[in-house]
Amino acid sequence: MLALATFASVRVSNRAARTTERSLLAGMLPLLVPSRIDDPLEKIRFVDDHWIEIGGGHAAAEVSNNVVYLAIALRNVGQGLALLDRWNVDASGTLDGEPKHPDAFHRLTRDLYVASGDVGFWQGAFRDESDPDFSAVAMSIAERRSLTVDLLYGDFEGGQRTVSRFLLTPRENTQWLSTVTRHWRLDRPSPR
Repeated sequence: MLALATFASVRVSNRAARTTERSLLAGMLPLLVPSRIDDPLEKIRFVDDHWIEIGGGHAAAEVSNNVVYLAIALRNVGQGLALLDRWNVDASGTLDGEPKHPDAFHRLTRDLYVASGDVGFWQGAFRDESDPDFSAVAMSIAERRSLTVDLLYGDFEGGQRTVSRFLLTPRENTQWLSTVTRHWRLDRPSPR
C-alpha cells in the first residue's frame, strides 16, 4: 500500500513540475509579427554601409550594386526576448508547405534582438550572384512579385525555436507590405 501511495505521489509531483515548466517557458516565448503601421521608422544599416528605411508594417526588397537587400519591420507580441538566428527566402511567394530544415537556412551575420512588446527588424542580403536564390529573388523584385521569408528565432537562451513565415507584397513605387502567415514551433508541438 505504501508503494502505491508513493508511486501516485511521484506521478502527481512530476505532472506539477511539467506544468510549472510549461508555464515558465510560455513566459519566455517570443512571437514575431509585422510591426504596426503607426510604429516608428526603422533605419537599417548593412555591412557594406548601404542604408534602408522602412516604416511600420512594411518591408524592403531592393537590388543595388549587385546585392539583393531585404528587411522587415517587426514587433514581438510574445512574452520573451526574440533572438533572430536564420532566414530563408522563397522567390515564388508561395505560402504552401513546411519550412526547410534549419540547416538549409541562411545564418545571420550578427545577432538581432526584439524585446517583448517592442519593435525591431530583420535584415538579410544576397551578395553571391552565383547563388541560385540571388537571381530568383532579384527577378521577383524587378517584376514586383511577392516574396516569402521564413525567419527562425528563439528565446534569449536559444531555445523555443520558432519559424514565422512572412509574405512581402509589393505596393506602389518601391514600397512593400509585410504580413505574417504562419508560425511553426521546432522544439515542441506547433500551435495547431
